[in-house]
Amino acid sequence: MTQSLENIKESNQTPSTLVELLRTRASLTPDNHAYTFLTDGRKESAPLTYSQLDTQARSIAALLQQKNAKGERALLLYPQSLEVIAAFCGCLYAGVIAIPVPPPESGRLKRTLPRLRSIVKDAQATLALTTASIFELIKNVEDEFPEFQEMQWIDTATVDPNLAEKWVDPQVDKDILAYLQYTSGSTSTPKGVMLSHFNLMHHASYLKRACGYDENSITTTWMPYFHDYGLVEGIMVPLYNGTPCYLMSPFAFVKRPIQWLKNITKYRVTHSQAPNFAYDLCVRRVKKKDFADLDLSSWQGAGNAAEPINPKVMADFVETFSPCGFSWEQFAPAYGLAEYTLLVSSKPKGKKPVIATLDAAALEKDTIMDANPDSDDLVRVIAGCGKLVCETQVAIVDPDNLTLCPPDKVGEVWVRDPSMAQGYWQRPDVTKETFQAYIKDTGEGPFLRTGDLGFMKDGDLFITGRIKDLIILRGTNHYPQDIEWTVQSMNPALRNDYGAAFSIIDDGEERLVVVQEVERRTENLDSQTLLADIRQEIAEQHEIQVYSIVLAKSGTILKTASGKIQRRACRSKFLERAINTIDLWCENPQLVEKFAENQNK
Repeated sequence: MTQSLENIKESNQTPSTLVELLRTRASLTPDNHAYTFLTDGRKESAPLTYSQLDTQARSIAALLQQKNAKGERALLLYPQSLEVIAAFCGCLYAGVIAIPVPPPESGRLKRTLPRLRSIVKDAQATLALTTASIFELIKNVEDEFPEFQEMQWIDTATVDPNLAEKWVDPQVDKDILAYLQYTSGSTSTPKGVMLSHFNLMHHASYLKRACGYDENSITTTWMPYFHDYGLVEGIMVPLYNGTPCYLMSPFAFVKRPIQWLKNITKYRVTHSQAPNFAYDLCVRRVKKKDFADLDLSSWQGAGNAAEPINPKVMADFVETFSPCGFSWEQFAPAYGLAEYTLLVSSKPKGKKPVIATLDAAALEKDTIMDANPDSDDLVRVIAGCGKLVCETQVAIVDPDNLTLCPPDKVGEVWVRDPSMAQGYWQRPDVTKETFQAYIKDTGEGPFLRTGDLGFMKDGDLFITGRIKDLIILRGTNHYPQDIEWTVQSMNPALRNDYGAAFSIIDDGEERLVVVQEVERRTENLDSQTLLADIRQEIAEQHEIQVYSIVLAKSGTILKTASGKIQRRACRSKFLERAINTIDLWCENPQLVEKFAENQNK
């Protein structure tokens, strides 16, 4: 039987930290089901109870206490697993600041280790909690990374469970740092977002209310533990709620998207979240013959966040899986960022998502104007990201003069609430700029500057793009995802969610470039015709002239851990002529020749 926090409060044991929360659950409901891991997305591990998790956390913490590690920073390097949950809790039990990071992968070390190294240097991490197999991978390259040699490496599988009896409660305060959530680094060097115990507990209480969790909720997640969506709502919110959670690995999902839906069916899951691409992948990869095994009627909150939300993808998912009991009301588009712990807004349970059809020409001038969907004029269809989460405050601010925008204008989204993180680790100047913003004409603040552009309409938050990704051609704003979706909808040979639109400066003028991956097994591709069609479609839909289009091989478009397109990285590869192309069109014949020269090297 679930012991709610309301009952815990009545017994004068109100938890203020995650340590107190898990200790309370282990005391009041020791045998209750906390987590199950699904190997390959299917095979169940033995259920992990609150008592077992508490014992594992105390044993890991006791070992860390023996090393006088309180206040130190510790990397968490694991495959998706129950072990990483115990390691995370163990760090908090010892007063050690946890750093969930993507584990290095065999065959991809050259790509993953430089970022890991930069995090180690930035955080001045002295410890790493991991598995034997990952430790062996690191040992093979530690000569090239002296920082790794200076750290203490702990294989938590070898920690003696009897150490749990030697654990000493560190008496951590709610305002003490719990963990550092490193940003993806898609547009800059990774920064460590400082999140306290209070941030985590306060925001979990918000998500319980805003997302409609109750004592009967059941969750499943494949979102990785090192991403804020996976860690906070995927893993920590079930612990806060005292309800069971089933974990898959991201690789199991990508390999067999149907398994995610089968697990929702099997365990009668009420809440599960994913980025936009995951719903698209399900539509494209799930076979009709699998539908008979799916019942998605229990799914109350199908969270959709972490990347731009494509209304067409949501519509396709509803149309495809409505025979399996899925409806529009079950979708829960949302918006958030690690600097706010997680979610700023989310669609309430039981309501339909709000879709806005706007005049495209007005939107490119940052003006919100409704449009007739049947009009011959160009329109932009944007999915709302739901209502503000609980007492969250949002202001739409002109990012240049820092004054409030009129209600019909797009501006930067500023957020204010105790869910705001404490800042960026060891970066006081950037912290002040990002977390301590004040509205110039009202004096209100401090606000968190999200760096995202959007607007409020009838109580719903809409996100139109990122300031840094914005493409400005002849004084008109264009959002890259709009152009990318236009291209990808043209031909099944063009790989969904693997394109990047960005601008470069040519002869002093900002020009549009599109790099688009082609599906790996495409046959009889008429690339020249396709390039011409893309040029025409962009001209017709967006009324802009494209400077260059690259049809690229699979593996070209880089993404962050959360699936966001790394447009700046793609832009750099284009400028370096380092893209592995299938075909290319450009206004500048010299650029075509330079690409050809690099391809022949």
